[in-house]
Amino acid sequence: MTGPLSNLPQLTGTRSARASSWDRTGGNDDRLTIAPGDTAQLAAIDEPGVVRHIWVTIACDDEHYLRKIVLRMYWDGADSPCVEAPVGDFFGLGHAQHRNFVSMPLQMSPQDGKAFNCWFPMPFDSARIEVANECATDVVFYYYVDYDLTGAPDPRAGRFHARWQRQNPTDGLADESGLTNSEFQFGGANTDGAGNYVLLDAVGEGHYVGCHVDIENLRQVGPAQFNWYGEGDDMIFVDGEPFPPSLHGTGTEDYFNTAWCPAEEYNAPYHGIVLPGGQNWSGKISLYRYHIEDPVRFQRSIKVTIEHGHNNHRSDDWSSTAYWYQTEPHAQVPPLPPVTDRLPRPDERLF
Repeated sequence: MTGPLSNLPQLTGTRSARASSWDRTGGNDDRLTIAPGDTAQLAAIDEPGVVRHIWVTIACDDEHYLRKIVLRMYWDGADSPCVEAPVGDFFGLGHAQHRNFVSMPLQMSPQDGKAFNCWFPMPFDSARIEVANECATDVVFYYYVDYDLTGAPDPRAGRFHARWQRQNPTDGLADESGLTNSEFQFGGANTDGAGNYVLLDAVGEGHYVGCHVDIENLRQVGPAQFNWYGEGDDMIFVDGEPFPPSLHGTGTEDYFNTAWCPAEEYNAPYHGIVLPGGQNWSGKISLYRYHIEDPVRFQRSIKVTIEHGHNNHRSDDWSSTAYWYQTEPHAQVPPLPPVTDRLPRPDERLF
């Protein structure tokens, strides 16, 4: 049998379990209330298993709470988190926004995208999942963590990782650099990839399974000037290979499986545009590409990069969340920036 439901009849010898915010008194207060500065433990599992699904919804009066609340996951007693990201970004959309969208591994569901779902499988020998409230107010947090207990570890199962990054702004050219608009948007030659935006830089054996990228268009021009943010190529360097990498793309929209400078919302299982931006690609944009059928595999290391505009000319606000599996231990990375450096820019109308 083939197809997405073909394995449902197969018995696995495992047992299902769940950690959730249900009211232990038997009442209806099925939630955690997390005070400012506190960290709550969502799950602590001390035998081998696989997380199959996570659902979360949140109530909070603090503006931009989806960038201020941090989700962390630790596998197999790791000292540093394998997953560390603002909670909204982890579930597939940046800019501290929620919006209804559907992809295969991540979804934001009604009402108004405030129900967050993740279906990335996450194997472990032991697991600890935490959420930290870095807001100025209480956070009301409802959740499910659904998992299977497998009885024995799988020695070839990679560990799930997710990491949030931001460069605000990217290191591009000033608009007053003396170039025409055409030269600024399309001119020059990138012959080494050195200035590209870096989504992921990991060491070990594993496979990269995708990302979402969230861009704020900062170029202050009117509609008379073509202001497309996405002329940059994706460049993925596997196992320390030199430039040009074996995975070299042809444009930002091409990597995200769209075409011709798209400016419309679109959701598909493995790619989409949750926020298309405004007139002339102004404002906030969010794109996703999940390598579910085509993981990018590496044996020693991987560096996933993309130009911010052709030849890295553009100076926009870029952030991203990358998802991948790899062997442990993972390389040490800097902790998340403080809250003030994670907040989205205020919305601006240019014209």
